[in-house]
Amino acid sequence: MADETKAFEPTDRTRVRRSHERAAYDRQTVYDILDSGLICHVGYNIDSKPFVTSTAYWREGDRVVWHGSSASRMIRAIEGGIPVCFNLSLWDGFVLARSGFHSSMNYRSVVIYGEAEKIEGWEAKEASLKMFVDRIWPGHWDKLRPINKQEMKATTLLSLPIEEAVAKVRTGPPVDDEEDYDLDVWAGVLPIRQSFGPPEPDPRLKPGIEAPDFLKNFRLDRG
Repeated sequence: MADETKAFEPTDRTRVRRSHERAAYDRQTVYDILDSGLICHVGYNIDSKPFVTSTAYWREGDRVVWHGSSASRMIRAIEGGIPVCFNLSLWDGFVLARSGFHSSMNYRSVVIYGEAEKIEGWEAKEASLKMFVDRIWPGHWDKLRPINKQEMKATTLLSLPIEEAVAKVRTGPPVDDEEDYDLDVWAGVLPIRQSFGPPEPDPRLKPGIEAPDFLKNFRLDRG
């Protein structure tokens, strides 16, 4: 288990050179961003050809985990120990400046480099999948039909240590050239909000089954 008070040491790959003031190497910032997201992009090479796969992920302590079909090209390549680049981006707002050059976005992002490891064994895989389900829908795993042998065989889980990592964050209003502040152009931030609609029951749902409480006022980021 990593020391959560210890910052990540910048490497040639994680050192932010452009807008370096937006970089964050402390674990808490990296973990908070990871815990606020759900979909990541995993980059890797197969036969010297680049690929990027989008997938759902979750954090288990000082690792990020994702799952996929045991037959998928991405899973079979990465479980062999090839280097990967894990990327997550969360968009928080459009930043409208008084010029196109200084217009931007507010965002939170994380990049992790490393080699993923395959999670082996029924108990370890089941515990990890339970963490994934309960992270999104608290307490729901124990109400579901237990996973069966064929489903477990068809599912591979990959675990990537969070060791070589960096966050990059932009917040706040636009930063214009000083002379542009006198222009008659609206400037500011248009926030981006993620929201969820009311639950839509399965047409084949048995009568009398109510939606679980966690779907009421549902939000993914519970931090």
